[in-house]
Amino acid sequence: MQTGSDEEKWEEDCAPRRVLELFSTKWTSMILHTLHARHDGIARTGALHRSLPGISKKMLIQTLRELQASGLIERHAQDTVPPAVSYALSPLGKLMVQPIEMIYDWARTNSSALDQLQPRATSRRRP
Repeated sequence: MQTGSDEEKWEEDCAPRRVLELFSTKWTSMILHTLHARHDGIARTGALHRSLPGISKKMLIQTLRELQASGLIERHAQDTVPPAVSYALSPLGKLMVQPIEMIYDWARTNSSALDQLQPRATSRRRP
């Protein structure tokens, strides 16, 4: 934004802040990307868990619930024994995965620049 721009562009609920909120948690974009890129938009919980090294089952379920509550994914439970649950990108989720894929593509193209970054103190990435 430019100096002197309209004040409403700086408000707390402006569009750029709302989209960045989507990326504020580590696993949100990774789950959406994994559903899209590795599972063609739909996957069962176990398949998602195996596709996301490092995520705990608890964190996966918590993030899936948040994504469902926000309307980015849909939960489908089948009346079987044991119950089979799958998660699918909603139409809104399919739209939101587009900027995520752009970021992932940029990261792949610029991985050498990312290698120059110093890891955060809390990062699992090794220097």
